Amino acid sequence: MNSVGIDISKGRSTVAVMRPFGEVVISPFEVRHTDSELSKLARQLKSLDGETRVVMEATGNYHAPVAKLLHDAGLYVSVVNAKLVHGYGNNELRRVKTDRKDAVKLANYGLDRWLTLPRYVPEENTRLLLKNCYRQYRQYSKVQTVLKNNLISLLDTVFPNANRLFSSPIRGDGSEKWVDFVAEFWHCRCVSEKSQKAFTNKYQRWCKKHGYNFSVAKAHTIHAEASGHIGVMPKSETTKLLVEQAVAQLRATSVALTALKREMLTLAAQLPEYPVVMSMYGVGERLGPQLIAEIGDVTRFAHKGSLSAFAGVDPGANQSGNMELKSVRSSKCGSPALRKALFNVMDCLIKKQPMDDPVYLFMDKKRAEGKPYFVYMTAGANKFLRVYYGRVTEYLKSLDTTQ
Repeated sequence: MNSVGIDISKGRSTVAVMRPFGEVVISPFEVRHTDSELSKLARQLKSLDGETRVVMEATGNYHAPVAKLLHDAGLYVSVVNAKLVHGYGNNELRRVKTDRKDAVKLANYGLDRWLTLPRYVPEENTRLLLKNCYRQYRQYSKVQTVLKNNLISLLDTVFPNANRLFSSPIRGDGSEKWVDFVAEFWHCRCVSEKSQKAFTNKYQRWCKKHGYNFSVAKAHTIHAEASGHIGVMPKSETTKLLVEQAVAQLRATSVALTALKREMLTLAAQLPEYPVVMSMYGVGERLGPQLIAEIGDVTRFAHKGSLSAFAGVDPGANQSGNMELKSVRSSKCGSPALRKALFNVMDCLIKKQPMDDPVYLFMDKKRAEGKPYFVYMTAGANKFLRVYYGRVTEYLKSLDTTQ
């Protein structure tokens, strides 16, 4: 048996091959992440006598090309969570960390866990694309929040409270009325310098041009609000440029988010579990693809507890001797993106209060018992995943029997 430990870095990796009782088959060496060098590594490992298994840590995107190429070459590849390996073999007071040491450590870890090493299976193209779309969606969402706060901060100096003048929901194309409004009326004096009648007429033409509802009362409210403020920055071409650029950046991000959301929905609809997931309470066109993207193929989890652990919402345990704590924090060792999506689903359930939904009833029971917010939300997320696992696996089995 040959255990291959690969310490992954960006663009290159360190490889070590070990056998039981500390026998070094191949001393640690470096390999670059090029097709030629990785293919050469695959041929070298396949030529070894006996069964060979490759162990590497999950390191974001860096491990993906190495794991996929070696898997496609017919090797047994195992990608393990870095937390599982972190404390392994630390039996020395003097801590030494090098790429060569880490490669040997991974190889020895593989020998000790030989029979239980999970086999790496590359994701289907649709699931891979969906997950990466969601990762980009999360990044753009953060950027949108920054840009929106930046525009509001800028408006505080030229047109205070302009963002609070409208309560219209976000349109399907990602546009918002208050953003479009300040692009046209970028300073409070753009409104206050006109008479109420003149502004009302201009506002009506603006609403018609952009497809927004017009109200005389709203026009009068806007005019009164603008007349009651004094812009800190002067009404100048520079000020106009600052607002226009802030609006342009925010609009571009909103358009990108809308496109990604639409693409995520299209990709998710191609997956077999889509109708089951979309039928669950609290899951809509926004959260459904997010859940499917982060959970992936549910059949890769041995049982429902594994899925809860993957999300980091599984209850912990703290027991020693006669002492056993009944209330222990959840592990939070899983996917933070999945936990965020789950909490959004729980928030939706609390607002909708579906009395025939088992997840809401369970969460409401915990809330009635006086449990803190994060406790009953986490408990609800755990319950939701167990229901999710049961419904999706049952549906997938029914598909197999009908085919």
